Amino acid sequence: MRILLLLLLVSGLVVGQSDVPPSLRGTKIVYNVLFDKEKDDYEIFAMDPDGTNKRNISNWKGVDWVYASYKDKIYFVSDRDTSHRKYFLYEMDADGKNVRRISSFLVADSWIGVRNDGAEFVVASAKDHRRGEIYRIDRNGKELRRLTADTLNDNDPIFSPDGRTVVFRSKRGTKYDELWMMDANGADLRRLTRYPEEDTTAFIHSYHAGPPFWEPNQNIISYISNQRSRSGIYLIRPDGTGGRPFSADTSVNLGWHTWSPDGEYVVTEESDPANTKFSIVLYTKEGRRVQQLTNEYRYEQGPVFVRTRHSGH
Repeated sequence: MRILLLLLLVSGLVVGQSDVPPSLRGTKIVYNVLFDKEKDDYEIFAMDPDGTNKRNISNWKGVDWVYASYKDKIYFVSDRDTSHRKYFLYEMDADGKNVRRISSFLVADSWIGVRNDGAEFVVASAKDHRRGEIYRIDRNGKELRRLTADTLNDNDPIFSPDGRTVVFRSKRGTKYDELWMMDANGADLRRLTRYPEEDTTAFIHSYHAGPPFWEPNQNIISYISNQRSRSGIYLIRPDGTGGRPFSADTSVNLGWHTWSPDGEYVVTEESDPANTKFSIVLYTKEGRRVQQLTNEYRYEQGPVFVRTRHSGH
């Protein structure tokens, strides 16, 4: 036991062992926890960037899942006002207060984008078609524009940092999902990613090009892809060049993630090769593992950085 503890200390796996990096002060990390598997109860938790001060901020007996943040607001889907796993979009403060429903129609279980100082969102919904389409809505849930209209499932839309472009996941003339880009009005559709044709290791339901995340400081897009028998984070420029893995470590799976506000860190879910245990882990922008932030028996996934109200940003 002493030897194991020493190894954990040396490798940096002990939760909460390091101080909060200066650039992360004034932020928290919110993430999703499978709180009760039998009841299908997912809760949103918040913690400091060093893994301390964890607490449940959603406290709902059904499904709550955080997908985005803007300043000190977080945006999540929930089935609290509808039936099981039928979702509306909500917002609340980073401390769990002031919960407010945004959407007037059901939205997909999907990542979303925020622009115009939190006044506008891009979401996926099956309200007009049995498969998902992409819409822009305002903060009161009013539909501003439908951006896609086809027979395919369009999902996981986000805005570019300047709000002029939408990146999303879709299967358009391809065997598997790829990332696509379009103008924020739905025009000028173009394909961004190309899954390696020679790679046959991913299951058909696995992410071939998963949800996108646009980091403005480096102007790169990160996404999940199952390649060479593992789930990893990959990087690509908005023009489709410079594709590469985020981390050289092939001993773990990396999945849903977000970038810190200054672009210096990535917080991601990390799992063993068999996907039996998920934890939240902090990495540098260069792909170096800094610290494991959670170490629970529950599934912990989809971390999102959010500013705290007193951060001054």
